Amino acid sequence: MKVREMAAEGCGGDKEEVLLPLFESKQGKCSVAYRVFALKLLVGTCLILFYRLLYIPRAGEGGRWAWLGMFMAELCFGFYWFICLSLRWNSRFSFPHKNRLSQRYEDKLPEVDIFVCTADPVIEPPIMVMSTILSALSFNYPPEKLSVYLSDDGGSEFTFYALLEASHFSKYWIPFCKKFNVEPRSPEAYFALEESDEKNSRTQAQEWIAIKKQYEEMKRRIESAIAHGSISKEIRDQHIGFLEWNSDVTKQNHQPIVQIITNGKDTEAVDNEGCRLPTMVYMAREKRPGYPHNFKAGAMNALIRVSSEISGGAFILNLDCDMYANNPDAIREALCFFMDDKRGHEIAFVQYPQRFRNITKNDIYASHVHVVPELELHGMDGYGAMFYCGTGCLHRRESLSGAKYSKDCKEHTVETKVKKNDTTVDELEDASKVLASCSYEQDTQWGREMGLIYGCAVEDIVTGLAIQCRGWKSVYYNPVKRAFMGVAPNTLDIALIQYKRCFEGMFQMFLSKYCPFIYGHKKIDLGAQMGYCVYLLLAPLSLPALYYVIVLPLCLFHGISLFPKVSSLWFIPFAYVFVLKNAYSLFEAMNCGSTLRIWWNLQRMQLIRMTSAYFLAFIDVILKQLGLSQTAFAITVKVVTEDVLKRYEQEVMEFGSSSLMFTIISTLAMLNLFSLVSAMFKMIFQNFGALENLVFQVILCGVMVLLNFPIYEALFIRKDKGSLPFSMKFGALEFCVGVLLALVLSPQGVFGIRFVIDRDECFSHDVQYEGDRVHASFVIIRSDKYWYGGTEGVDLVVKGPHGDQIHDFRGKTSEKFDFVARHKGVHRFCFTNNSPYHETVDFDVHVGHFSYHEEHAKDEHFNPLLEQISKLEEALHNVLFEQHWLEAQTERQAILNEAMSKRAVYKAFWESSALVAASVLQVYLLRRLFERKLGISRV
Repeated sequence: MKVREMAAEGCGGDKEEVLLPLFESKQGKCSVAYRVFALKLLVGTCLILFYRLLYIPRAGEGGRWAWLGMFMAELCFGFYWFICLSLRWNSRFSFPHKNRLSQRYEDKLPEVDIFVCTADPVIEPPIMVMSTILSALSFNYPPEKLSVYLSDDGGSEFTFYALLEASHFSKYWIPFCKKFNVEPRSPEAYFALEESDEKNSRTQAQEWIAIKKQYEEMKRRIESAIAHGSISKEIRDQHIGFLEWNSDVTKQNHQPIVQIITNGKDTEAVDNEGCRLPTMVYMAREKRPGYPHNFKAGAMNALIRVSSEISGGAFILNLDCDMYANNPDAIREALCFFMDDKRGHEIAFVQYPQRFRNITKNDIYASHVHVVPELELHGMDGYGAMFYCGTGCLHRRESLSGAKYSKDCKEHTVETKVKKNDTTVDELEDASKVLASCSYEQDTQWGREMGLIYGCAVEDIVTGLAIQCRGWKSVYYNPVKRAFMGVAPNTLDIALIQYKRCFEGMFQMFLSKYCPFIYGHKKIDLGAQMGYCVYLLLAPLSLPALYYVIVLPLCLFHGISLFPKVSSLWFIPFAYVFVLKNAYSLFEAMNCGSTLRIWWNLQRMQLIRMTSAYFLAFIDVILKQLGLSQTAFAITVKVVTEDVLKRYEQEVMEFGSSSLMFTIISTLAMLNLFSLVSAMFKMIFQNFGALENLVFQVILCGVMVLLNFPIYEALFIRKDKGSLPFSMKFGALEFCVGVLLALVLSPQGVFGIRFVIDRDECFSHDVQYEGDRVHASFVIIRSDKYWYGGTEGVDLVVKGPHGDQIHDFRGKTSEKFDFVARHKGVHRFCFTNNSPYHETVDFDVHVGHFSYHEEHAKDEHFNPLLEQISKLEEALHNVLFEQHWLEAQTERQAILNEAMSKRAVYKAFWESSALVAASVLQVYLLRRLFERKLGISRV
């Protein structure tokens, strides 16, 4: 394709050039089909909500509150689905033309600064960080226009030493990469590949062996220094920068450290083939107690200031320390968007998708959700409002530094700030240390209007929104060749912690002044505001999801129907929405490069995330809003043991530790399993006809059980270190058994209450079948009398549904009785307290019902078994009933004993007081008597 098209000659023989665009954008092809699908799903959703409103159970009917909760949950799901439409309504796909860029601007390419941030040399090993640094140094870009900055928030001399070693190795690695067009350009990732796939010639084979040996030696030296816990004096003497570290330097208390390792402006800084080297800078910003450091956002802002002093690149690329450059032309491709003559001046940043190099075949933890990078983010690009994701993003420096968009920026599209060459390295370092001091930002706009914005865990997304609200546009570019490759979590615990931290920050952003509907009002498109909120509202969406996961199995166990019968026409909208939504989700995932197994793993992880990570994120945000908690930032561990890595490669879920999230997950899994098994047992052996009313609940509960299969494996089958700890296994089992025992005493079979009676109290209980045996008991466990020395008791009258009297008890402190219901219907239990004191009464009712005599076929072999099962169930109810009655009696006796003990103490106290008073009176009277006798004797 031609770079320029020549028009007809003008006056004076000049030719007018029509410049071809450096990138083009295309609309998504499936937008019309999706809108038709969305319309159909909207109709089904509205019918479901209408059904919920139309058939709300009346007051007093079973399942009323569960029904209302389902309506609210489905209303929340419907609202969330509605805002999700924005991500598929206006998709845009962008394609750069890097060849046109090279032909047009090769001599005018701007300077680019690359930021890499690390925080802990233990959790983020320096050798991993150096692989990222070396890949960034090896971009296909003029080295004199490339500067790489490492921000070390750990302030570690080991990281500094590793960077020195990487600078020496880069003199051999960079020419090797460019000579043989090596990919990937991370040495750690490159040497992990099979040799036969990479060595295409004898020359390359020899150099491959030599460069690998150098890398292994560098790696050994770095790891050896870390293992010894100190840097040798011989190494310290090689670079003056080690003088910055002394006994007073700690991770949270040290002076600013800026060291220019390689000066790209120096013509003598060359590799082993005589080519210029990129600039390489180490920075550890100052940290002092009492000064907030604002985590990664603070490090990025310090890098922006320091880089403006040293290199001043017009564009800034920031990478995570574990995300190496996989495509050597990534910078050139991104610059096509910035340097386009027509639209380039309005673009603030170009965001690449996050990709991972260690994803298993079936993506067990659903780290790479194919639909998100392949489809949803293109929907944000359609509004020119792509998220800034914190890594893999190329920024225009002026937009990142707080500048507002202006059409006048067009003429500065390709200009680069030229730094003076007469400034020495020492002068640059001294000036940069001032910019990296902890007090520099005081009383400035840094963290508010300039740089990354502080105060939120997702400072990157907030910053991207703020840039867009200042008038800038953003671009999402998803190349065929993956630009950057990171490390996905390889344990479930790490994966959930990452999601918790991320979506906790997003929900915090939604509740702050940076809520897109408020902060972005009339500044960005409504579709973009909705697109932001798709992710910002995932934490509160956990509440209706958790309600579904808990209430569905509970109501299934009780036999409470929450959905229409299969034979009802109202069943169609529920089935239609369920099937259509999942079918389209599967089609969409497979169209984006996923597989059926990967999609299934995604459904499992969405369930786990919703009920654990997102829910705890929601709770933490609410606590912070109430001032009961503070923001904390946890660095994700990047290294694991060999056995953990082996299980990850075998796609075995890794638990292995006690965690609140695992407790929630395992408990919900057990609850769904027990409820499903119990409900199926009851429907098969008791009332098979109930299946029609509960079929949809059985399906949903069954799906959740299938999704939770790896959790059941970790609870009961697996014996390796990656299974759930025994304490959690026992705790989950104990909890669920307790729940089910409590459910046995359900409102349909057992009525229990503890109440305080003044005069009269009446209770009613519905007996659903004629001939059922009703068991009842009551115990007076407490009295308001000061001297608890017995009680006159209470009266109880039991009446049938037609007003006929069944039992009449007078002056009883406790009683246990049963009777056969002659008629089905509401039976009344009326208590009367004849004493002047309040009485606390524990009252229980249990209805035993045999459902086999007339509801099943009379089989001489099968029917006795059913009767025995029913009797066993009745016996279990009776045991629980007796146990509860005995517990009430025991509690009454304990209260009585306590009252008697108090009475004895009070009696002893008053008797002692009376004796003391009598003794005093006796002494007084004797004294008076002797005084009178003495007076008479004297006379």
